[in-house]
This record gives sequence, C-alpha cells and structure tokens, in this order.
Amino acid sequence: MSVLREMFPQHVISRGGNVPLLALSPDLSACGYFLWGYLKSKVFISKPRTTAELKQRIKEEIAAISEQMTHRVMENLGVRLKQCLRNGGRHLSDILFKT
Repeated sequence: MSVLREMFPQHVISRGGNVPLLALSPDLSACGYFLWGYLKSKVFISKPRTTAELKQRIKEEIAAISEQMTHRVMENLGVRLKQCLRNGGRHLSDILFKT
C-alpha cells in the first residue's frame, strides 16, 4: 500500500486508501442485477450443446432486449445508486429482498 500511495498520491481506492471503496456489489451494476440472470434464463431454455450455439443464443437474446426494457433497467439503476448513497455505501438488501 505504501508503494501505491507513493506512486498514486490521493488516488488509491481501497478500504485503507485515500478514496473510499464503493460497495462491491451487483446492486450497482445493470449487468450484475439484471443482464446476466436475464440472459441465463432465456439462453438456456433451448439447452445449447456447443459453444457456437451458446454464442448464437446469447446474441439473439441480447438483440431481443427492447429499448423500453433497457430504459426501465437504467431507471432502476438510478434508484439503486441513490439508495446506496442513503445507506452509506452498504448493500441494498431492502431493494434486493422486497417483501
């Protein structure tokens, strides 16, 4: 850490660094909270048997994501980011585990 602090003064991002570490959570990534699970649920319905089939199914499902769905995901990202700030950078259990 001392070498990093010397090389990059006031730019080290870590728990002990100069710049606080943001929550390391899929809560704050559209790919983490939406895309990967969504694609998995769609792509594996057809049970691709080869890498080529898998790649093709992934391309098809990404192409099928509507603009409206993308807008909703990004709006939700804004909600998550604001909640993260309110939570002081902690995980968003109140968003992830709604009752």
